[in-house]
Amino acid sequence: MTQLKNLSETPVHTTPPPLVRVSGTHLEMGQQIGESRRKNVQNSIENARKLIKEAYRELELSWDGALIQARKYLPFAQERYPQYVDEMQGIAEGANISFDELVVLNVLEAVTMDALHLTRCTSMAVNDEYTADGHVLVAHNEDWIPDDENDVFVIHAKPNDEPPYLAMTYGGLISNIGFNAYGIAQVIDSVYPNDSRIGIPRLVVSRAVLAVKTLGGAINRTLIPHRAAGYNHLIAHESGEIYNVEVSARRFSIIYNKDGYLVHTNNYLSENMQEIENDPEELISSRIRYFRALRLLNQSKSHTIKSLQTIQRDHVNYPNSICKHDFGEGNLLDREKTINAMVIDLTAREMHIAWGNPCKNSYHTYHLDD
Repeated sequence: MTQLKNLSETPVHTTPPPLVRVSGTHLEMGQQIGESRRKNVQNSIENARKLIKEAYRELELSWDGALIQARKYLPFAQERYPQYVDEMQGIAEGANISFDELVVLNVLEAVTMDALHLTRCTSMAVNDEYTADGHVLVAHNEDWIPDDENDVFVIHAKPNDEPPYLAMTYGGLISNIGFNAYGIAQVIDSVYPNDSRIGIPRLVVSRAVLAVKTLGGAINRTLIPHRAAGYNHLIAHESGEIYNVEVSARRFSIIYNKDGYLVHTNNYLSENMQEIENDPEELISSRIRYFRALRLLNQSKSHTIKSLQTIQRDHVNYPNSICKHDFGEGNLLDREKTINAMVIDLTAREMHIAWGNPCKNSYHTYHLDD
């Protein structure tokens, strides 16, 4: 247990993550987000600047260079999803920052060519066959740089032309992790293909999934032509159907929950996707988290919100565990941590979220009022 001696240094949040309610056009919703979370958006821009500066040796990319590179992705997003470009424009306006800087934030993985191998998230889902009350549950640990932890918030959105949704985000990122009023949930894990290209940014692709009404529509959105790259999209429906959709710029693979549950981390699981995985030897901790979560899920067929929260607190392979920790030592690139953990009860239309490491922070409940 000596390896856990620094847990006392883990930040504790005494309040729930802020809830932001927005409605209207996509531009108006963006403006409302930017105005209400102005300091968070501005802080996330400064954090992105610092990240690129510290990674200059690896990337040979300056902030000015990132601005130039990010603009190359914008026409693809504008052509296919102008409404989400409007959301970014609104956030920038509401937060009093430049639109170009906000675009960099939302295409950061693309402009850095995934060289940083940031994001070590863990996702899992169980359907009615694997829960005590017959509910469908989706769980996700969001791992990111610790400087952005204080910028986490929850969005309750009612767009004029799309389904209402409840989502977690932070800083100036557009919504992509959450669920909508049609019983579609999405959580995402970064993956590292070698076929990335200039195209529709991954966050924009993911944002579009929250607007669908069917499972087929959700999967189709992840595979849209001219996408820049891909995530793993763990997509669940209130009926108990669960899929991992592993995506790159040019390939995809669909994994179905034939056993009633699915897990995913940051390495590809499908053979055809593993063929294009970049630097798989850097993803050992991802594989350990995957097998650990899989084993813990297999220990019960009567999971509850609390049992999934227990898995989210797991410290096997600490500090690179499911509940990942950072203690402020070394380069920012090596200091990733779990900045929030959530369990979505898709049947009850609820999100239970812990702000920060779930081993030290309480979960708070948010409802989608559609």
